Amino acid sequence: MRISRTWMTLGATAFALPLALVSADYASRAADHLDPPTRTDKDFDPTPDVPADIADVFAWYTPTSIVIVLTFAGPQPGNMPPTYDRDVLYTINISNAGARTDPEFQIRFRFGFDGQSPGVQFTGVPGTTGPIEGPVQTVLQRDGVKAIAGVFDDPFFFDLLGFRETRSTGTLAIRNTRDFFDGQNDTSVVIEIPRSAVLNGTNPLDIWAQTARFGGQL
Repeated sequence: MRISRTWMTLGATAFALPLALVSADYASRAADHLDPPTRTDKDFDPTPDVPADIADVFAWYTPTSIVIVLTFAGPQPGNMPPTYDRDVLYTINISNAGARTDPEFQIRFRFGFDGQSPGVQFTGVPGTTGPIEGPVQTVLQRDGVKAIAGVFDDPFFFDLLGFRETRSTGTLAIRNTRDFFDGQNDTSVVIEIPRSAVLNGTNPLDIWAQTARFGGQL
C-alpha cells in the first residue's frame, strides 16, 4: 500500500462570502503531481504508478453546497483515455472539528468493471445512507449528494515551461499568458455535498486526499 497526499483548508469565514470565492483564511499545500517521484515520475521509474498519482484537490462552496474535486492520473494529452484502476483506493478526508489532521469523514471510492464498461462506487459520503454507485461519466445522486467520475480538462493554470526555465537559469521566465495544462486531461471525481451534512459551526474544513494501492501495479 502506498500513500500520496494533497491538502487544502477552507476557513470558517469563507462560508459567509459569495459563490466560488475563497477567503483570506484559506490555506493550501502545493499540487501533488509526481509525488513521490520514485513511484510516479517516469524520469525516476520507467513504469510509473500513474493511476495512484494525485494531481490536485479543489474545494469551494455555494450557498447550499460544498463542492470537492479530486484529480489524478494526469496531466495526459487530450486524446488519451481516462484511468480506472480497480486496485487503487482513493480517499477524500474531511475534518471539521478538533485535531485538524483527524478526519471526521472519509469518502472512499474505487472503480470496477461489469465486463463491458467501468463503474465507480463511493462510500462514506456525509449525509448519505448508503453507497453511491453507477457508471462513470454520469452524474450519480443519493440523499441530496451528486457525484461524477470521469475524464475532464485539467483545471489547473500554470506556466510549467516557464517555471522549469526559471529554475534552470535563475531568471524569471514565467508568463501569465502560457498555460501548460491547457488541453490536458485528468481522471477526476467531483462531489457536491449539502453544507448541512458537513459544516460544524464556525470550525474550518480541512480537506485532503490520499491513494492506496492493493496488489500489484498493472
